[in-house]
Amino acid sequence: MIDDDVILHMDGIVKEFNGIRALDEVSVSVKRGEVHGICGENGAGKSTLMKVLSGVYPHGSYSGTISLEGTPVSYGSINDSERDGIVIIHQELALSPYLSIAENIFLGNEVQRAGVIDWNQTNLQAAALLKRVGLEENPATKILELGVGKQQLVEIAKALSKEVKILILDEPTAALNDGDSAHLLGLIDQLRDGGITSIVISHKLKEIRAIADNVTVIRDGRTIESFPVEDTPEIETRIIRDMVGRPLDSQFPDRLPEIGAEKFRVEDWTVHHPIDVDRVVVSNASFHVRAGEIVGFAGLMGAGRTELAMSIFGRSWGTGISGRVYKDGVEIQTRSVGEAIRHGLAYVSEDRKRYGLNLIGSVVVNVSAAALGKLARLGVIDKHREYAVADDYRQKMNIRTPSVASVVANLSGGNQQKVVLSKWIYSGPEVLILDEPTRGIDVGAKFEIYGIINEMAAQGKAVIVISSELPELIGLCDRIYTIAEGRLTAEVPRAEATQEELMRHMTADRTETAGTASAGTDSARTESAGTDSARIEGAQGP
Repeated sequence: MIDDDVILHMDGIVKEFNGIRALDEVSVSVKRGEVHGICGENGAGKSTLMKVLSGVYPHGSYSGTISLEGTPVSYGSINDSERDGIVIIHQELALSPYLSIAENIFLGNEVQRAGVIDWNQTNLQAAALLKRVGLEENPATKILELGVGKQQLVEIAKALSKEVKILILDEPTAALNDGDSAHLLGLIDQLRDGGITSIVISHKLKEIRAIADNVTVIRDGRTIESFPVEDTPEIETRIIRDMVGRPLDSQFPDRLPEIGAEKFRVEDWTVHHPIDVDRVVVSNASFHVRAGEIVGFAGLMGAGRTELAMSIFGRSWGTGISGRVYKDGVEIQTRSVGEAIRHGLAYVSEDRKRYGLNLIGSVVVNVSAAALGKLARLGVIDKHREYAVADDYRQKMNIRTPSVASVVANLSGGNQQKVVLSKWIYSGPEVLILDEPTRGIDVGAKFEIYGIINEMAAQGKAVIVISSELPELIGLCDRIYTIAEGRLTAEVPRAEATQEELMRHMTADRTETAGTASAGTDSARTESAGTDSARIEGAQGP
């Protein structure tokens, strides 16, 4: 049962960066023992507000007041807020990979006896905390041996070790699969039953609808409204309207596909693990994409989707790679990233911060990075032209930044993703591979990126979309391949694609997949040939 008393009240918070207001008189109240959702587009100010609350931005760097349990508080650091029981778990996890789970949980808060770390008690207390969050791991296990979902649980265990009153989770399920997400949401529910207040920042409105008691929507650094959450579709519509400032009648832009001849084909593609070389990660995968077509790849975490994409794009992942790649019917070699780019391939990584961007570089530097040769004259980069190109993409892609000289690390996730897309679009690709293109970005930015993807297809490009969100694939793609345990298990046309059908193929046993993918591909080849023949006959007339 949720108490009616307010545990936290932030009133009139103003935070500026270089004269630009990131927060403009933002106010929010959180009740004791509730789950409070914070929603807004990328760059709306959600994370900034939480950093003000937790002391990342110290008192004096902002104006406004914060009250905890009715008492005004001011924090000069994260340590100050944690002493009051306010703990924030950032989207980018802050664990040390080479330390154990127990060492991470008590890092900076060591269990000591007579000034010496008591390792026996450290491991015992860590084990108790792991049990509390439902993680069955040895406390001595190193963090680097855990997946992202389990690392999130370690972060929560670490928060619980500090006698947390208010737990702040910034996009907690952004990088998790459905199973890990469900476990984490269930844990938040348990914490609420135990009297812990949670503030959840999320772009996944279905999760907000399922878990939150109340929600506050922020747009352009201002509080739009706060209201109770009911488990109805109308709640999502209301949140979206508040977030983007207009009704979003459809999640996906209208598109009339104009699909042409085969543009790209991969045959019998096999990839081995780069360290465990006997382990096959992708096995005999064959697929094709036609000009103007958007083709999706659906699979559970670890199924081999990203490994397939990266190995094709310049063999940037894996070893013992075999198979053939064709573009416009001609076999090509993609033995390096440079060679792949020269053949008109582009790959937008699922991890834009690690593989897609130079975070300390400007928008200009990032946009031009994959096609510097187009800007060079006698081996010297034309800086004026480089700036003009970047500014042109800033306008066309609606990248929200005051200047293309801005450092990319300071942009919101959605705007960073648009910079990555701009970089590869400027390289002039004919085949565009997009790995989780909308991960961690809001519904408004998603709609814009869907429009960009549609435009690429309309220009006759072959577009491949890898996504963990099945509704995204169903709403965006003309055909969808499913992958399980490194094997393509089915090829599903858009008209037949449902979440249940895709999930059935994504969870297929290895013995069930034998022959399925190749049969589906052969069928699609016949269908493609028939479609092309009909198109030629239609052009020639009876």
